[in-house]
Amino acid sequence: MSLLSNSLSKVKPSPTIAMSSLATELKANGRDIISLSAGEPDFDTPDHIKAAATQAIADGKTKYTAPDGLIELKAAICRKFNRDNGLNYETEQISVGTGGKQVLYNALIATINPGDEVIIPAPYWVSYPDMVLLAGGTPTIVQTKAEYSYKLTADALRKTISDKTKWFIFNSPSNPTGAGYTHHELRELTEVLLDYPHVWVLTDDMYEHLSYDGFKFATPAQVEPKLYGRTLTCNGVSKAYAMTGWRIGFAGGPKPLIAAMRKVQSQSTSNPCTISQWAALEALDGPTNFLASNNAIFKRRRDLVVAALNDIEDITCPTPEGAFYVYPSIVGIIGKQTNTGKIIANDEDFAIELLNQTGVAVVFGAAFGLSPNFRVSYATSDALLTEACKRIAKFCATLD
Repeated sequence: MSLLSNSLSKVKPSPTIAMSSLATELKANGRDIISLSAGEPDFDTPDHIKAAATQAIADGKTKYTAPDGLIELKAAICRKFNRDNGLNYETEQISVGTGGKQVLYNALIATINPGDEVIIPAPYWVSYPDMVLLAGGTPTIVQTKAEYSYKLTADALRKTISDKTKWFIFNSPSNPTGAGYTHHELRELTEVLLDYPHVWVLTDDMYEHLSYDGFKFATPAQVEPKLYGRTLTCNGVSKAYAMTGWRIGFAGGPKPLIAAMRKVQSQSTSNPCTISQWAALEALDGPTNFLASNNAIFKRRRDLVVAALNDIEDITCPTPEGAFYVYPSIVGIIGKQTNTGKIIANDEDFAIELLNQTGVAVVFGAAFGLSPNFRVSYATSDALLTEACKRIAKFCATLD
């Protein structure tokens, strides 16, 4: 009898974490490594948020909270949804988890039965399919196209929905592409979803506040209020507020779904870190002037990387609307040979050879379900990005 569960055998460790860990290990061994694989801002958490956390400690606010979050934080999340998205929730409709990943996982574990299908556009965040598999469901992957900026079309969505579809997972701006859906593009998708009342919508809005060039963020239940009753709107403080390590994610949705997620969390982790919850409350209710200045820096870095990568022969890099990633295509590089005789058969070969020869760590596109591409996180300094792009260009120039 095997020790491990059958469901665990279907999933793999996170490739993004694996690549970041390998880069860290090589750096610790003395290699000159530039890691463009980590999905977190290099900015520090704003001082007023840190001050709220230390004040909570000083005030003795260090005890257990309700399994899915402080009532005070839930109230702040309700205000955030109303202020930013025009969505009205009561505190009973809010779930707070240990990061956005737990919120998504709780929802899937609480709702999926064997045979249920979950539609996931590719490229996707690496954890979506594996969480579906752990919950006993079947990921239904829909390939998007470069000519549509890697965004799902209404026609492709309609063709993919079946009687077994339980959820449609939606992410904008996207990890890994940075692509953001316009209000019109969202309207087309929501019109399709209105025709299939058995399909629930799980929207991952983690990069909501990271957008550029006047892009206007919108979320499905905001665009089509008729979907409100079957949409779980997920978000968190990790990315925009530079609070990745604080581990606070949240969601708003129908009371029965939130209650089911609460039950899962009460028998797994119970409440998120109390101190982090008080810090998150300050993040949502406190000053946000730092968002504009951070976004200006991210936009400058985006433009730097897009221009540098597009100057490299056989690399094509779209300009994304948000997040802090680019997702260049390397179609022209596949089949070429390195100066050590290695054939670049796929994007994983490219990423491994790039790391071995230049010390630049990126994540290969197959990890996100669409190849041949690679993901660059530009959440690091201009100097490191410039040097990394020079090394990528030099490496590509050696390919025969």
